[in-house]
Formats: sequence, C-alpha cells, structure tokens
Amino acid sequence: MLRDHRFHTLAVSAIVQETADTRTFILAIPNDLADVFRYQAGQFCTFRAQINGEEILRCYSMSSAPSVDHTLAVTVKRVAGGVMSNWLHDYVTVGDWLEVLKPSGVFTAHDGTDAIMALCGGSGVTPVFSLIKETLATTIRPITMLYANRDRDSMIFASAFDELVMRYPDRLKIQHHLDSESGYLTVGDVAHMFAERTDIDVYVCGPTPFMDIVEAGLAQANVAPERIRIERFVNGGVATALADSQANAQANATDTIASGGDVTETLTIKLKGKKHHVTYIAGDTVLDAARRIGLKPPVSCELGNCASCIALVTTGSATLRANNALSPAELAEGWILTCQAIPQGHTVVVEYEDL
Repeated sequence: MLRDHRFHTLAVSAIVQETADTRTFILAIPNDLADVFRYQAGQFCTFRAQINGEEILRCYSMSSAPSVDHTLAVTVKRVAGGVMSNWLHDYVTVGDWLEVLKPSGVFTAHDGTDAIMALCGGSGVTPVFSLIKETLATTIRPITMLYANRDRDSMIFASAFDELVMRYPDRLKIQHHLDSESGYLTVGDVAHMFAERTDIDVYVCGPTPFMDIVEAGLAQANVAPERIRIERFVNGGVATALADSQANAQANATDTIASGGDVTETLTIKLKGKKHHVTYIAGDTVLDAARRIGLKPPVSCELGNCASCIALVTTGSATLRANNALSPAELAEGWILTCQAIPQGHTVVVEYEDL
C-alpha cells in the first residue's frame, strides 16, 4: 500500500493566538510517526472529529515549514457557521488529542531558479507562509508577495513576515493591500504587478472573491497558465482546493485509473467491510452512486482537493474529473477521489479503506 490512510491521534502541544479569530495549533509528532507525518511546505492535513453526533472532516494547511520548524503546525481561522473551525477554537486546548491523516496535497514548491510571486488573501496566507519560509531557507530564489486583508488587525503572521523581511532584505519583498485603507483589490492592481515579468513562478491562495480577481488579473497580464499554482480556500477559510494551474487542472480531468472502456452496468462499493451492488446510472460519480443507495462514505470538500473520499479501484477503471490531491504514483496504484471518479468498464469495484 502506497499511502497510510489511517487517522492517527496527535496531541496538541501548544496553541498560538495569531489574531482575534485565528489560532495556530502545534501538534506533537511521536517518533514512531515521524515518517508518516513527513511533509512538504504547502501541504495540508485532514482532521476528523465527532461534533454534535456527526463525523466531520476538514482539511487545514500547515503553517510550519519542514526545513525551518521542528514542529508541525496548522493555522485555523474561525469561520461563521464553520463546524470544525469553531469546535477547534472553542473546545480544543493544550493536551487534547486530535485525529489526523498524514499530510497530502500538491500545492508545493516546484523545482527551479526563477523568481516567485505569491499572492494571498486572508487566511489563504497559511500555505504561502509555509512555502515562503521553506524557499528562503533552502534556495536563493527571490520572492515578491502580495498579502491582502480587510485591515491591519486581520493580518495573520504579521510580525513573522516582518522578521523574514529583515532577515532576507534582498530576497523577500512584501506588498500589503488593506481594504480599509486602499479599497478592494482590482484586476488592474494584479495585472500591474506582472508588467514585463514573464519568467516568474506564481502561487495563489485565498477565498473565492480574492481568487476571482487574481485569476482575472493574471489572464490580463498574459501570465502563462503553466506558471501558476493555485490553492482555493472554500467554506470561509477551510483549506481544500489544490490546483497546479489551469492547464494542469484540464489534464487532471482526464486522469484514468486502471484500464477498460466498456459502459459501466454494475458498480460494487465496499464500505466498512460490506459490499454493496449498485445499478450504475451514467454520469454519476462513485460518491453519487454510494449516496443514492443510502451509504455515507467519508467526504469533505467534494471538489477533488482534500483526499478525504479516497478509495481504491480493484476491478475496472475510473476517470477523474478533477484531481488536486493524488500523485501520479497513487493514481497508478488505483487510488481515486470518489467525489470526482466516473466509473469505466462493464463491472467496477471500488473499496473504501476502514479509516
């Protein structure tokens, strides 16, 4: 088995209040799990909790960087109506245990020597903070960052960024945009940052309104899609979507697992040790089919980003409409994101692991 899909219990060793509504949770990794929780800057972990009798899965990006920090930390912004974020803020204290999957995600630094431009909004700064720390510590690449917030009080990691600028004055430039002082960020603002800058790698993360503006600005500036790596924060700040640019997303939409091309008639889903046979309806994802017969498999973002719904194709094949979480090696082994997987082959068998 390539991946360790089990949830592990990790102790909260410290909690840092970053802003009025944002906390960093530092997790203690025991020696026997050191390899399991080895991660790359920009990745995330999936958390599981029983809240009000319901199993909740959410993904949160690491704010720590593996070459810089000796601990693993995730930063969580409290979200209005956010079940997991509010539970973490209101009930989790130092010494508590959290259920966590091993790190995952593809919003990571790509090899190269070109300059980096990072654009983030609000709590979208979390994985970018990790990437910037790692890049500064392990390369000589220059970084320019645009950090957009409502106001000064909402700036996460403000003092930490100030320290990084002082430590790397020739390599790190940060441009802050505060809505309270400059109005909302515009497409033109973003496009202007890329004037005559074509040989630059771009990393973007933030909530949907911010992302829409940035993507439009990048298009206006004619930044090549293959230069752009995107992570979307949905549900008011929950880290989920991880994309490697528009071009990569289109390529991922045709990722095929296993083999076979017949029209699917029978889909067998193994969940919690029991097999369920489904008469397949064309166009359904594996998750759609499971829900149609009353099953409740694990799932979180439903965008093909967090890997909470992962399962293994053991017979037949599947095509993924989007894949922003699984590596090529995992795809080759037959792992799928069931929220995005369209069965292929006369008979398809999909097995969920007992997490």
